[in-house]
Amino acid sequence: MTPRHQRTLGRRRLLFALGGAAVAVPAIATVAPHALAGTPAGGAAPAAAESMPLTIVNDSGTFDNANVHVYIVGNQDGRQVRVTPDGTLAPIALSDNGPDGFTDYAISLSGGGETRLSLPHMSGRIYVSLGAKLKFKAVADGNGNAALQYPAGWVTSDPNYPVLHDCAEFTFNAAGMFCNTTMVDMFSVPLSIRLTGAKDQTTGKLRAGGRAAAFAAVRQVEEFAPLVVDDTRIIAPGHGLDAGLFAKDYFAPSIDEVWSTYTGRDLTVTTNAGTFTGRVRGERFAFDGPAQVSFAKPSTRDVLFCDGNLAAPNDGTTGPVAAVLGAGFNRSTLIGHPAQPTTDAADFYRTELTNHYAKAMHAAHEDGKAYGFAFDDVADFASYIQDTAPTGIRLTLTPFEG
Repeated sequence: MTPRHQRTLGRRRLLFALGGAAVAVPAIATVAPHALAGTPAGGAAPAAAESMPLTIVNDSGTFDNANVHVYIVGNQDGRQVRVTPDGTLAPIALSDNGPDGFTDYAISLSGGGETRLSLPHMSGRIYVSLGAKLKFKAVADGNGNAALQYPAGWVTSDPNYPVLHDCAEFTFNAAGMFCNTTMVDMFSVPLSIRLTGAKDQTTGKLRAGGRAAAFAAVRQVEEFAPLVVDDTRIIAPGHGLDAGLFAKDYFAPSIDEVWSTYTGRDLTVTTNAGTFTGRVRGERFAFDGPAQVSFAKPSTRDVLFCDGNLAAPNDGTTGPVAAVLGAGFNRSTLIGHPAQPTTDAADFYRTELTNHYAKAMHAAHEDGKAYGFAFDDVADFASYIQDTAPTGIRLTLTPFEG
């Protein structure tokens, strides 16, 4: 599978479009998931079926099926949609809001055992909430079209803040299925995905006791401890920064060291477009190679969100280099490894000043893969799988304990 930093990057923009900015109310979803490839690398493939079996399995060991609620929401052909319990697509409508001002798009699980649904072509998220339902609100977007406000579990004023919930992301279209479990915004409910088709693949499965271990690991680092919300969730540090829970200058010493180091020597970044060679010149990190690209010094927020001065346009040159730099900052590999990307996980997160949230997410997973930040797919370390001939997808709520 082609490394994600060498594929298109545009879908990562969902980090903000699906509520990635910590605001008073959840943002409106307008684009497809940030962690997904739109088409397979290496050319065309046979068109995938227009619908696919989706199986939901509750192995949480904590909540019975009656207390698990599923929501499938997203986009199809530029319009916002949801999947109904019978597997059909329905457009988001303002009239869907009930007397309390919120929609009820919940799909109930079967009384016992597995729940089988049908998933049509669309891009979006599969949310699960435990104990209580989620409150999605249908609103009018800037063009007057009905749109959906998504839960923002990192915003205390959000009506879903008290609710235990999480999600997986996917794009399912004629090119196949592209899906992941994500911790880019927060980590709460342990979820795994099994995708069958040309191959049989699983991602997102935690080690025994992985959830508790992740909570404990983040709590143990003073700067990151405020991100842990009881036993409900761990907020990603970027959202924590916006909420005043995380230091705005946390990565400043590391950023300054990178800028100082590469004033006097070269950093090479290899992508599908070729190898870029860069040095800091006049306060900008300037790269020559297949194209000339440069970056102003990023802030801690830019590093955590992989945005701002590390934004990755879908241009095949600046975008891939930005992705590799973003991964290097979060994994703390830029100083010791002047040839990027670093591909040996044993070299990641080895310094005291690092992204301890992402480190904990990876340590908690059986295969060491997780989506702890938006460019965690660089060198294929994300909990992401794809299949161009999918025959079924299985989302499992894995055990909270043990």
